[in-house]
Formats: sequence, C-alpha cells, structure tokens
Amino acid sequence: MFRIDNAKNRITRLKEVRFSDLGFSERGHLQEWLANQPDALGEELMIIQKEFAGFDDTKERLDLLALDKSGALVIIENKLDDSGRDVVWQCLKYASYCSTLSKSTIAEMYQQFLDREGIKEKAQDRICQFLGEEDFGEVILNTGSEQRLIMVAAQFRKEVTSTVLWLLKHDVRVQCFKATPFQHDDLLFLNLEQVIPLAEAQELMIGISEKEKEEHSTERGQATRHILRMEFWTKTLEALEQAGITLYENVNASRDHWLNAGAGIGGVHYAMIFGKDEARVEFVLSGNTKEKNKVLFDHLTKRREQIEKMFGLPLEWRRMDDNKVSAIEFAKVFEGYNRENWPEMIAWLVDHIRKLENAFKPQISDLRQTLRTKFAKTESKDEKSSGEDV
Repeated sequence: MFRIDNAKNRITRLKEVRFSDLGFSERGHLQEWLANQPDALGEELMIIQKEFAGFDDTKERLDLLALDKSGALVIIENKLDDSGRDVVWQCLKYASYCSTLSKSTIAEMYQQFLDREGIKEKAQDRICQFLGEEDFGEVILNTGSEQRLIMVAAQFRKEVTSTVLWLLKHDVRVQCFKATPFQHDDLLFLNLEQVIPLAEAQELMIGISEKEKEEHSTERGQATRHILRMEFWTKTLEALEQAGITLYENVNASRDHWLNAGAGIGGVHYAMIFGKDEARVEFVLSGNTKEKNKVLFDHLTKRREQIEKMFGLPLEWRRMDDNKVSAIEFAKVFEGYNRENWPEMIAWLVDHIRKLENAFKPQISDLRQTLRTKFAKTESKDEKSSGEDV
C-alpha cells in the first residue's frame, strides 16, 4: 500500500506492521471494527450477535454472526497475525450449530443483541427492513445449508487455504479475507482483501444460475405477491389520477410493497405502503448521509404542531437514530391481501397521501435552505455531480 503525495507527484510505501506489535487484540479491536463496519467485507451484512455462546451443551463462542441480503446466516471468525490451524474446523462447527436455528430463534438472538447494545428497536422490524420485506411472517431465514463462512486473518496457513479450496469445490460458501495493518507516522491504516476465492472469480464459483434464482423466488412465494402488488398499485395510480393528484403522475406500478414519489429534494420522498396488515403513508428522509437526514428530521420536528395541524391528525415521528433513514408516517390496519378491502384501502391512501403532501409541501423550501446552510460545500458538489435540486 502506498501513500500519494499530490504536491510532489510521488508515492511512498506504507510500512506494513503486525497487529500484535501495535497492541491490538482480536476481540477488542479487529472484532469491534468489523462489528461496526461489516460492509468492510465487501457486501451489506447485518450483525445479529457478537461473542455468542448460546449453543446448547457446548462452551463454544463464535466471534460474529450476521445475516446477508438473502437471509443466510454468515459466521465470521477473526484471527490476528496468524489464522492458526483450527480456524476452518471452528467455522464448520459453528455452521453446524447455526444450521438448526429457526427464524424465531434468530429473531430472539438478535433481540438479545439489540437489548445488550442499548438499541431500542424490535429485531423483527430491523430484519424486515434489511431484507426489504414488509412482514416478518414473509421472511425466510437460514434455509437448508445456506450458512456461509468468512475468515479474517493477517496470514492464512497452507493447511487452512488447502481446506478452504476443497470446501469451495464442494459448494460450501466460504471466503478468506487478509487483514493487513499499515503505519505512516502516527497514522494507522487497515487493508482488507479477499484472497479466497478471488473476487473476480467468486461469481462463477458460487453464483446461482438464473433458473435456480427463479425457483428460489417462487419457493419464497414472491411471484404471487409481486403480481398482487402490481395489480394493487395499478388501481391506486388510476384512483390518484381520477382524484386530480399529480404527485405520482410520473410513477409506474411496481411489484414492491411501497410506491415512492419525489418531494423535490434529493433523497426526500413521499411513500405509500401496501402491507399485508396495513396501509401507510410516509414522508421519508433517505438522503446520502445519515447526518443530513437527522438534521432535516430535527428541523421538521420543531414544526411538528404546524405540520400535524395541516395533516389533521397526529403523525408517528420515527427518527431511528441507529439507521440512516428517518420517516414521519401515518397508518391504518387493513387486511391488505383481501381484494374485497382494496376499494376502501385505495380510497384511504388517496385521501391521506393528499393530506401528507399538503402538510409537508410548505416545508420543502425551508428544508432546502437548511441543507444549503449546514452543508453548503457538500451540497455544491452534489448538485454538480447528480444534477438534483437540493
């Protein structure tokens, strides 16, 4: 790894060091870094347990347990300067233990983790949000032999790499990441590099064919829900047009359980939600940084009384401090998948998305000004790069 000296137009090699020489520990440092920045492993993962020792009749304690975007459990085992010879055996044991975990057990484990971390949210809600599902009853976790293994170390012994390559040939989903610390004066850097399988070859080695993807999707019942949602949103858009509401005039029906319409600011939008058990309207702050979204949310909170007076009813204000996104919403219980309820449900959405737009539209100008005032330099760059009105 090299440091670029732009002024001199030169590069300087950084000094590669050992974790032990820096005084870093496996649990106190490497594990904490990955727990708080799991996307350092090259994908979006959600950590659901740390230092977990809840396996019956064993004293085993796995480092990190995560979910990936497909609902598979990911066992993450961390070592420092040397992987040791038993890391593969450890991971396989943990995978075998985790293979028996049911969906409800996984949610309970995650809730314990959230409670211990002081995060006051429901595990089931966070899992649904992460996987893009509207209802926990529709979520499928940890099916079959989908468990994955990730090993992280500064060096991997040959007996480890040989075993890992053999496991890959037998369709066990395993990855090795080389973690290398570097030092330059008082600055420290960490490089995480996937060494097995090579990143460019991974898709070929463990990818799923299009046919298998379609079968997997059908097995989860998604196809039926997609058809249902397309039909519902088509009817809803027709009702919005008939009611003279132009907010969604450039939006097409979708197979998703949500339908968004821009609010005139990048990352800020109105949303209608078609749920199995409810209908919901939302004003969503989902810009490119968590800081901006929270600033805008706090700005709106100061005008809560005025906004709710315009809307006509109390709204639910969800700052969600641990998430990038914030939302202000209003919902009503419906049996959404019963087509007989659709006329009432659609009429409710049409009425309340109109009220939501009327309540928040007067705030848009102030929100733009807030962004320009607090993030002037950043917003100027965003306008040039994206062309969005901020």
